[in-house]
Order: sequence, then C-alpha cells, then structure tokens
Amino acid sequence: MSSSTRLLVLGVVRMFQPVHGYDVRRELLSWRADEWGNVSPGSIYNALKSLTRDGLIEIVGTAQVGGRPERTSYQLTAEGEQEFGQLLRETWWTVGQPLDPLMPALSMMSAMRRDELIAALRHRITQIGGMQEHMRFAIEHFQPDTSPEHVKEMLWLMEARLAAEIAWGQALIGRLEGGGYVTADDPPWHPVAGRRAVINRPGGSATAPAGAAAAPTRDKGRAKAKAPAKPKALAKPKAPTKPKAPTKPKAPTKPKAPTKPKAKRRPAR
Repeated sequence: MSSSTRLLVLGVVRMFQPVHGYDVRRELLSWRADEWGNVSPGSIYNALKSLTRDGLIEIVGTAQVGGRPERTSYQLTAEGEQEFGQLLRETWWTVGQPLDPLMPALSMMSAMRRDELIAALRHRITQIGGMQEHMRFAIEHFQPDTSPEHVKEMLWLMEARLAAEIAWGQALIGRLEGGGYVTADDPPWHPVAGRRAVINRPGGSATAPAGAAAAPTRDKGRAKAKAPAKPKALAKPKAPTKPKAPTKPKAPTKPKAPTKPKAKRRPAR
C-alpha cells in the first residue's frame, strides 16, 4: 500500500467515522483520487483490511440493509490518529520528485525523427490545453457547499503544472525547429567507447543519464571486469636529418719555386 493511499483512507475514515467501507470508496472516487492520488479503486477495500490488521482502524459494527451484503463500519484507533498525523506532516515537509511517464520517452527522443517529435509535442500541448481549460472551469464553478474551500488549492496547483508543461513543450518545439539535439534523421550519437554514464546517489544507488561520463560499475559477486587497455600512442616520426653541407674543395697548393743552382766555388790561385 502506498503512503498516499494510507493517508487518504485514514483521513476519510477520520472525517466520517464511523463509516462504512463502501462510503470510504465512494468518497475517494468522488474526489477523483484515482487520477491525482495514485489510489486505485480496487485497493481501497484491501487498504481497510490492512489498516485493521495493523491496529490503525477498528471495526465498530456491521449492518445489512435488505438483501444487500453486510456493511462494516470503521473508526480510527489512537494509533491510527497518530499515524495519520505523522503521514500528513511528513508529506507536507518532504519534497519528492514526481514520477512522470513522459521522462522515459524523453530520454530516448533521439530514436524519433525530428518532424514526428514536433508533431507529438503539438498534440500533447493541445491535450494538456484541454485539461487546463477543465481545471479553470472547475475553479470558476467551485461549490463550497459540497467541498471544503481549500480544495480549490488542489485545482490551482494542477492548473499551474499544466501551464508549465505547455510552456516547456512550446520551448522544446522551438529548439527542435532550430536544429537542436540529435534525432533519428541525423548522424547518430554514440557514447564514448568503453565508458558507461553513472551518477552516484546517496545510499549507494546509481542512475545513468545519457551523455554523462563516469567509471563503470560492477555487480556484486561477479569478477571485476578489466578496463579496456588504452591503445598505445603511435611513435612520432623522427624529423628528417638535414643533409650535410658539401665540403669546400681545398684550394690548390702553389707549386714550389725552383731552387736556384748553387754557385760553383772558384779554385784558389
């Protein structure tokens, strides 16, 4: 059982106690809690059984009208009152990331053609615009005699979120029309070879948004995968040696002058 289902069922029992399970279900469906509170109609009776088993609500009686099945009436216990207050305050003081079914498709938008993405966005904007008009009509024709006045705040919040998505969708159309992002009709984008995008979260969990780079993770109990060896850098070619300058030819040696013949010595008289 989700915390939102737990909070809403406890709250309705607290509001109308003692109350039949059928009336709890009917009240929540009249609020359209299945649309905004993640409460499926079939889970309400199971929630009543679970809360009874946990000691948070108790059975105060059963009644049968005509040939209809018996109806069981419930009310909160002291533990249920405490649990309701704790859940209510935790939800107000804790901000969680809402789950949007568009997010998985948005992360894979590069697998669609640009023209189809733009057409799909325009279709979404038209649909969301209709929902926004419905919210505005409900706010304008709100009847405080059938619902508490503060319920209008829920309608205003939903209308504001719809308006924000319309503005975002129109801005994304402009970016796509301007050539932004890689789509199926563009040259494909590939992650860096041998790398996997990982962002560590507190508590050891991790997510891997496309495009981010981080070290690869490994599963417990498996041998640690060796990182792929980096290719050796190619040796730089040696610069060509400069040719030696030609040696200058030696100057020819001058021929030696012929030696003069020695004078003959005259004989003495």
